[in-house]
Amino acid sequence: MNMQIGYIFIGVFSILIIANIIGQALKRKYGAHNDTIANLNARIYAWWLMTFILLLAFWFGRIGTTILFFLISFAALREFMTLVYRRRTDYYSMLTCFYFLLPVQYYFVLDQWYGMFSIFIPVYGFLLLPIIASMSGDTNHFLERTAKTQWMAMICIFCLSHVPALLFLNLDGFPSANNILLLIFMIGVVQASDVLQYVWGKLIGGAKIMPKLSPSKTIAGTVGGIASATLLAMLISPITPFSYLQAAVIGFIICVMGFLGGLVMSAIKRDYGVKDWGNMIQGHGGMLDRVDSICFAAPVFFHIVRYYWHG
Repeated sequence: MNMQIGYIFIGVFSILIIANIIGQALKRKYGAHNDTIANLNARIYAWWLMTFILLLAFWFGRIGTTILFFLISFAALREFMTLVYRRRTDYYSMLTCFYFLLPVQYYFVLDQWYGMFSIFIPVYGFLLLPIIASMSGDTNHFLERTAKTQWMAMICIFCLSHVPALLFLNLDGFPSANNILLLIFMIGVVQASDVLQYVWGKLIGGAKIMPKLSPSKTIAGTVGGIASATLLAMLISPITPFSYLQAAVIGFIICVMGFLGGLVMSAIKRDYGVKDWGNMIQGHGGMLDRVDSICFAAPVFFHIVRYYWHG
């Protein structure tokens, strides 16, 4: 098992090193200010980051992975808060997200309390946040402010917490020690889809699929990227409990969800006049730029696997 995962990481790191060399060579040839090359290198950087996250998850096990994604959720919350936080009267709602909803949700992951893990934020969190907001007495844009806070908790805490929750699943015919392979499958396929959509778009060109939300993505690129990532899902199905056909269907679904998640997060950024989440905080790496696709893919992937393969 450890040797199998080790070979996977060696292969991924080898590909990333080659991609990094190519990216830097293109940067020197065409200049650092070339938008296409800069975008390509940013996506390679995202792959490096995700691979290191998976490697840390492999090294530190279930508890370490849960703590790691707790910190990722914290960073994502900070970025989202910086974008939507406008009124001092929202202060206590923000504190509730950081110091109550976030730790309690991840406690439920560690405790493997599926019932509370799956409804805590969509039910109790969504009821609590407007109650906290109403106590400030500020009624200006109340519904809008409450919706922003609820959406922040949903994306940055609830959705991301499904990634470490995969490690706690008990699946038929699949040892729980191998659950790290589910993370590798999901993150690898979704991230590959994102990169391949960009690459196919540049190779083929054509009409933009959503020019206002994602100017770099074309219709042909999106179709080609999702199709290529679906094929990748089929090829790596032996490391999962899925058959080739099942891996293809699941891969297609999470690729589509990742694409749609990227569009939604782009819409939020464009609404507030920013291009990247990282631009909002000096010195910050833009965590939400790295995990926007995963935020939407992870809950869907988790519940598909749990429903059809849960022991």
